Amino acid sequence: MLTILGKETSINVRKVLWTCRLLDLPWRLEPWGSGVRDPRVPEFMALNPNAQVPVLRDGDTVLWESNTICRYLATRAGDTPLLPADALARARVEQWMDWQATELNTAWRPAFMALMRGSDKFDNAAVAASVGDWNDKMRILDAQLAHTGAYVAGAAVTLADVVIALSAHRWRMTPIEHASLPAVEAYLRRLENVPGFAQYCGPDTP
Repeated sequence: MLTILGKETSINVRKVLWTCRLLDLPWRLEPWGSGVRDPRVPEFMALNPNAQVPVLRDGDTVLWESNTICRYLATRAGDTPLLPADALARARVEQWMDWQATELNTAWRPAFMALMRGSDKFDNAAVAASVGDWNDKMRILDAQLAHTGAYVAGAAVTLADVVIALSAHRWRMTPIEHASLPAVEAYLRRLENVPGFAQYCGPDTP
C-alpha cells in the first residue's frame, strides 16, 4: 500500500490523494505538516530535504514534489487517460501541469497567504499585484477552457485537471475581486461530476 506523508488541508497533498482516488489506488495518510507534525526533523528530511509535504513512499521508493508524484502514480498504473502514452498528448498535459506549478502558483501565493493564511510577509501593494497577476493567469486558463470546451488538455479529465482544478477552486474561494471567467465557472461545475472533486475541492478545502 502507498504511504503519503502530509495533511489533507495541504493543496499539494490533495493533488496526490485525488490522483490516487481517480486511479483507484489504495493508500494511507501519515500525518505530517505545519500544525500536525513538524517536517523539519531529521526523520522527515531524510526523505525530503526541503521539509515539505507531500512525500510518497511506495515500498523502497521515496518521491517528493506533488506534480512529480502524480505523474509517477499515473505512469505506474499503466494505460490511463490521466496521462496519455502518446508523446504529444502527454506533453500537452504536462505543459499545463508545469504552468500550474510555476506561473499560476507564483501569481496567487502573496494574495492567498495574506488573505487566507493571515501572513504578514506581504504588504498591500504586493497583495494587490498578486490579485491582478492571479486574475491574468486565470484568464489564460479561461481561454484554454473556452477552446477545448471541456477540460484543460482536451475532452478527457487528465492530471492537468487534478492540479489546476485545485488552484482554480482556491481562486474562487479567496476573497478578492474576481475576473469574469465564464469558461472557468462552467469547468468547475463540470468537475462536480468527477469522483473526488467534492472531497478535495469542497468549501472546507481552500
